[in-house]
Amino acid sequence: MTEGEGVGHGQGNLARQAPNSVKSLSDGHARTDAAFAPIADLAAARILVTNDDGINAPGIKMLEKVARSLSKDVWVVAPETEQSATGHSLTLRRPLRIRQVSRRRFAVDGTPTDCVLLGINHIFRNRRPDLILSGINRGANLGDDITYSGTVAAAMESVILGVPAIALSQLFNPDHPVKWATAEHWAPDIIRRVASVGWDRSVLINVNFPDVVHTHVTGVELARQGKRKVGDQLAERLDPRGDPYLWIGAQRTAEEFAPGTDLEAVYRGAISVTPLCIDMTDERALRALRNVFA
Repeated sequence: MTEGEGVGHGQGNLARQAPNSVKSLSDGHARTDAAFAPIADLAAARILVTNDDGINAPGIKMLEKVARSLSKDVWVVAPETEQSATGHSLTLRRPLRIRQVSRRRFAVDGTPTDCVLLGINHIFRNRRPDLILSGINRGANLGDDITYSGTVAAAMESVILGVPAIALSQLFNPDHPVKWATAEHWAPDIIRRVASVGWDRSVLINVNFPDVVHTHVTGVELARQGKRKVGDQLAERLDPRGDPYLWIGAQRTAEEFAPGTDLEAVYRGAISVTPLCIDMTDERALRALRNVFA
């Protein structure tokens, strides 16, 4: 299992070597020490790919293919089984096991957050990744969905550990095949553009692809997080013994979405790019509370 542990003694972290004069994607101001530096040369970057759908999911195979079109130094550390909607959860009450699936591919019997934590702090402890890509998720991560998403949580854990991260998800209709080719076509250019900018160290980038063929995408739009609650549809049924149970269903679908949001953009046929901040402090409420507790 030690293939990744001793790799990379001779080359420093590319993000730390990049110039300091590039604008930040998250706030538009000049880059400071509180920002990830741009990755000017992705071809020389170490990229770690993960997801929440599991190491055998079609989305991660597609993202690995995308990553290999950008760099030769691509690794995969992903859950053994599907971990959708696990959020930002760590496994604390049992041991974790890492299984080397093949060259540069590892499976972890834990959550997406576990995968990123073990990847950065154990498998690649001698030389960390320069960028983490999480996805491509089977299904969008939009609006309030992100609070449940293991895909977004993997990117969040990466940012907490000091590595820039991009989460990528593909919207689909359950009645039709997933249009993976849309993400495959657009993802490389989006990743290049985003990585070339640099953003605040408390920010991850959330990208969602619409459920249209790649030639029908209307564009790439910067959008704020929208609002949509998943799991409102509760199905109450009886098991074979006659005992009642509840099953959490899908999100609401018949909604109008506010202009400028990720939801509105993606359901209109555009690709949404949203910087998400892991610092959840609300400054307006903080100022108001200072008056109360002064």
